[in-house]
Amino acid sequence: MTEHEHVRVAVIGSGFGGLGAAVRLRREGVTDFVVLERADSVGGTWRDNSYPGCACDVPSHLYSFSFAPNPDWPRTFSGQEHIRGYLEHVTDVFRLRPHIRFNSEVKMMTWDAERLRWDIETSSGSYSADLVVSATGPLSDPRIPDIPGLDSFPGKVFHSARWDHDYDLRGKRVAMVGTGASAIQIVPSIQPEVARLTLFQRTPPWVMPRVDRAISGAERALHRALPFTTQARRGLLWGLRELQVQAFTKRPNELGMVEQLAKRNMARSIKDPALRARLTPDYRIGCKRILLSSAYYPALAQPNVDVVTSGLSEVRGSTVVGADGSTAEVDAIVFGTGFHVTDMPIADRVVGADGQTLAEAWQGGMQALRGASAAGFPNWMTIIGPNTGLGNSSMILMIESQLNYLADYVRQLDVLGGRVALDARPAAVDDWNQRVQERMKRTVWNTGGCTSWYLDANGRNTTIWPGTTTEFRTATRRVHLAEYEVVRAPAEKKAEAAV
Repeated sequence: MTEHEHVRVAVIGSGFGGLGAAVRLRREGVTDFVVLERADSVGGTWRDNSYPGCACDVPSHLYSFSFAPNPDWPRTFSGQEHIRGYLEHVTDVFRLRPHIRFNSEVKMMTWDAERLRWDIETSSGSYSADLVVSATGPLSDPRIPDIPGLDSFPGKVFHSARWDHDYDLRGKRVAMVGTGASAIQIVPSIQPEVARLTLFQRTPPWVMPRVDRAISGAERALHRALPFTTQARRGLLWGLRELQVQAFTKRPNELGMVEQLAKRNMARSIKDPALRARLTPDYRIGCKRILLSSAYYPALAQPNVDVVTSGLSEVRGSTVVGADGSTAEVDAIVFGTGFHVTDMPIADRVVGADGQTLAEAWQGGMQALRGASAAGFPNWMTIIGPNTGLGNSSMILMIESQLNYLADYVRQLDVLGGRVALDARPAAVDDWNQRVQERMKRTVWNTGGCTSWYLDANGRNTTIWPGTTTEFRTATRRVHLAEYEVVRAPAEKKAEAAV
């Protein structure tokens, strides 16, 4: 690598969003780009999360790119190793490896208003780019709460997204902190091996059965021979989830029937009424993400499992202390406490046109035009940006919609010609955000009576999209230039004035 490499586009991250952006750029005829990846391999969250039992809660044929169908998914809900393998396959099939710079963590990105480019400092060198596509993802930086005494704990401590495979949990006393999507997969995976498992549950989740099965050889052969059958399967999975959206966004009371199904799922395995009461949520199903597992409740019913219905409040030596005063002696603490979603660390490393970081611009809450562009940050786009998350379907659908927007963004820059940048107008960003937040008021995520990671520190939902994936695809089909200020290089402005 040269000391300073200039490219047309710099993509940050090589998960689904980053690899998808790279493929789309190639399809648009853009080959002058790099993918900056802080790790030594692709995969994003599906590389980082390798904990026992790690799998997707979206069906495989829907949790993959429409332009790269996989007829050989082994299960209806694929495991982490298969999804990571799929992303490696996409990387090779679309010949993306020459564009990827591994072990290149972005330290700072600064907008140069004179040259209309982004200057990028990474752990492996310097770059500059006309356009930056930030695809770091919201589930990339683990969050571990500040627990008094944790630093002096003599045992092993790690987050689910940084699993220590060299540490053997067999026969150990383990504290599992958190009851989110990772925890309900980890608990049944390690419960048979550990001596004792203490689960710290601040808020019980709603858990539905996971209807998972192996995809037969005949099915896979059919999908290989007749590709339209793969598309039909994907279409059916998509359509069913589109039909569910109304209940989440406009008629949350209709979800009561789903709650009854979840309670029956619990009652099948949890026979102790007292434990059942402690595991029953007091908020509307869907307010937090509905979790899928057929093994979680059976694991909690085992004699070597204790459920503490409070958060972890303190660590005293080898003793973990719950907020309810309960104590347990443990050898290891595993945090399944989520990620920095509404306060993404990358925001501290992006310095815009007025010298302000993205984190400073978003102090009142994240917001971006059509989930992609932030005012004051020209030629900077984010994949899976504010209010693009989903509560019931595949994020790949949203990513592909944003890739459509990226493609048109590049086309618009070409049409405008010369040294040019697009900066989202503050009024356009505010208008978009106000419309999103107005729609959010009726949704189960805002009215369901829970506190979730969808909400930021101000209690505002800056994470979820309050509509169907079809609506979002329509909204991101093309760039509306009226929503942007067209920024020209100072030298070109002078030339135009002279003419």
